[in-house]
Amino acid sequence: MTIIKNVIGRQIIDSRGYPTVEVDLLMENGEIGRASVPSGASTGTFEAFELRDGDQKHYNGKGVKNAIEYVNGEIRKALVGMDTNSQQTIDKILNELDGTKNKSRLGANTILATSIAAARSTSKCMRLPLFEYLQKTPSYALPVPLMNVINGGRHANNDLDVQEFMIVPLGAESMHDAIRMGCEVFYSLKNILENEGFSTAVGDEGGFAPKLKSSEAALNLMVNAVESSGYKAGKDICFALDCASTEYYLDEIYNLEGEDLKLSREEKVSYLSKLCNTYPIVSIEDGMAEDDWEGWTMLTKALGGVVQLVGDDLFVTNYERIKTGINKKCANSVLIKPNQIGTVSETLDAIYYSQQNELSCIVSHRSGDTEDTFISDLCVGTGCSQIKTGSLSRSERLAKYNQLIRIEEALGKRANFLGASAFKNFKY
Repeated sequence: MTIIKNVIGRQIIDSRGYPTVEVDLLMENGEIGRASVPSGASTGTFEAFELRDGDQKHYNGKGVKNAIEYVNGEIRKALVGMDTNSQQTIDKILNELDGTKNKSRLGANTILATSIAAARSTSKCMRLPLFEYLQKTPSYALPVPLMNVINGGRHANNDLDVQEFMIVPLGAESMHDAIRMGCEVFYSLKNILENEGFSTAVGDEGGFAPKLKSSEAALNLMVNAVESSGYKAGKDICFALDCASTEYYLDEIYNLEGEDLKLSREEKVSYLSKLCNTYPIVSIEDGMAEDDWEGWTMLTKALGGVVQLVGDDLFVTNYERIKTGINKKCANSVLIKPNQIGTVSETLDAIYYSQQNELSCIVSHRSGDTEDTFISDLCVGTGCSQIKTGSLSRSERLAKYNQLIRIEEALGKRANFLGASAFKNFKY
């Protein structure tokens, strides 16, 4: 029933107009599992390798023809006739076929598309929703969305150093309610930006990208948007930041060029502490750079008891780096991006190890994404408390929100939207 009949790879286009890998697994019973993978702009040094052709005459070097050849060649030969019922077996075959520590031969993008396609085809063969096939927890928790409403850093052409300014609808009673609240604040923010003469063009992740000079300016606009929508900032809706600190860290100095600041790690902790004391911030992602372990320890000691401190570039969904962070008492939360590690099995290992060690988990998209909704099912199936999938615009972002609405409807009374309980260990 779950035997692979054929494997087909193709080059499709992601949300930035770059090529990416899509894989179809055709099963003996006629079912098809299809998956496409995203790509990041702000990427951690320790992420698994993304394979690109480098041919400047073909998509400016961003093509993935070599990856597709691997899918339609070596991978097809290895997988046809295999039973997908064991995800670990399929992923082990893919990793052994690659033969490198960071998937640099076949590429993590090549391997992940195949791995997700295997999970999706198996769930179809078993007549199970994907989130149920992935389920390892006794009940279904629907995550709180962290919704990107203002873009900066590598995701926008403005002077904001912080990469993402997000709203967190903790006061919502359901997933549908949370998405409605997010949309309403998004509308209000657009009106405020227009009235104040700012552009309402959006960045890579669908958030607005106004020409602002400081984090305070962005957060003040968000407070106004929340209140204009009839909500209370700090009660109904809180805020989250993705600092993407590695992008502006050099020689142990954090260079916030937009604000004309050069901060030591001690000063960066003070900078973030001041923001948290002024605004209802419940989560800070990559508050320190990926290799500044001393800074992370310092930040966690200062804010770890009151704010969720999320490691993205720090951990890159990698079990060994998460283990190091736990030993060094760095961060209290892990961002989960399947393409950072390259297979479904390794992603699940990172999630469950983090949860066992009482680190919250946030499943995340990438800035260059597709309409694939795997992360929505992954988040619900593994009981992760939060999800990041961008703003309330651009279809590749909304596809994930819409899938969460469908999952909530399918679960009915079994659906448990986490709301404020997702942040019960922090200041909210």
